[in-house]
Amino acid sequence: MTIERLETKTRMSRIVKHNNTVYLCGQVCADASQSITEQTQTMLDKVEALLLEAGSSKKHLLSATIYLKTMADFAAMNTVWDAWVPEGFAAMARDVLLVEISVVAALIQ
Repeated sequence: MTIERLETKTRMSRIVKHNNTVYLCGQVCADASQSITEQTQTMLDKVEALLLEAGSSKKHLLSATIYLKTMADFAAMNTVWDAWVPEGFAAMARDVLLVEISVVAALIQ
């Protein structure tokens, strides 16, 4: 099993490839002074560029977890997310839910 790390910095690698799976470190917006829609779009632009650099694309997403500072931004963020994500990928959860979990696990060898 080979692990390949790309764009490695002092504390992290922006891209890690292992067993035909691409892992990206947490991505944030390009300009934190912008609105939630602009922050979401620039964050997703960075994700898309990193996926392409790693030899993947958003059409090959297995899982995505998005953290919001406030649920007041949920609808605006979801508008950008829904326009970006390929058809058939799970939409974000309903805002009335109080808890949600996303898990990634390795297969037992």
